Amino acid sequence: MSAANPATQGAAAPLLSIRGVETFYGKIQALRGVDMEVNEGEIVTLIGANGAGKSTLMMTICGNPRARSGQILYRGEDISALPTHDIMKRRIAQSPEGRRIFGRMSVMENLQMGTTLIGTEHFDADLERIFTLFPRLKERIDQRAGTLSGGEQQMLAIARALMSRPKLLLLDEPSLGLAPIIVKQIFEAIRELNRTEGLTVFLVEQNAFHALRLAHRGYVMVNGTITMSGTGRELLAREEIRSAYLEGGRH
Repeated sequence: MSAANPATQGAAAPLLSIRGVETFYGKIQALRGVDMEVNEGEIVTLIGANGAGKSTLMMTICGNPRARSGQILYRGEDISALPTHDIMKRRIAQSPEGRRIFGRMSVMENLQMGTTLIGTEHFDADLERIFTLFPRLKERIDQRAGTLSGGEQQMLAIARALMSRPKLLLLDEPSLGLAPIIVKQIFEAIRELNRTEGLTVFLVEQNAFHALRLAHRGYVMVNGTITMSGTGRELLAREEIRSAYLEGGRH
C-alpha cells in the first residue's frame, strides 16, 4: 500500500508551503509557528492525537479561521488573507472532517455541487472516473445522501471534492468512524489517484498506521506544534511514533 515516490518531488518550489503559521480561537492559541511543505505529486500526512491542532491547520489553509501570523503559500502566492471561495477557485478542494455532504440531496446532486467552481464541461468523463474509483456510488446514484452508510458518505465527500478537478486535495480524517475494510478501500482510492493522475494530497489523520504507509512524507503535531517529520517509512520505524500512535492501530 506504500506510495511510490512522485516524479516531481523536490524538483520545484513546493505546491503548498506553510511558514510560521499561528492560529487562535479567541485568546487560545491553537497553532504555534507551524512550518511544513507539500510538493507537487506528493501525498503528505499530518498525524497527531485528537485535539493536537491538525484539523485547525486544515481549516486555516482554507481561510477559516485565519492565520494570525505567518504565511500560507500556494504556488508561491500568499493565500492566507484570501476569502475561502477565492482559495477554492485556485483548484484546492477539501473533504472536511465529518463529511458534511448535502443529506437531503441525491448522490448525483451532491456530485453536481462539486462542479460549482469549474462548470460541467467535463462532467460525464469525471463522473465515470468517480464510478471507477467508488463503484458503490454508481449503485446509489439516485439515493438521498443522508441515507447512505458512513463509508458511502465518506466516499461521496471525497468524490464531490474530486469533481472540482483539484490540483491539491485536502482530506481531513477520512477514516474516522469507519470499518477497517472501508478504510482500506478509501486509502487505496487515494493511492490510485496519486499514482495514476499525480494528484497532490494533504491528509490529516488519527489512523497513523494507514496514513504513514500511504504517504511519501509525514509530520507529527503535538499541541499545535510540529515535533517531527520524515518519510512515511522513517516515521513508521521510530519507536516513539509506534508507542504513541500505532499500538492497536493496525487494521
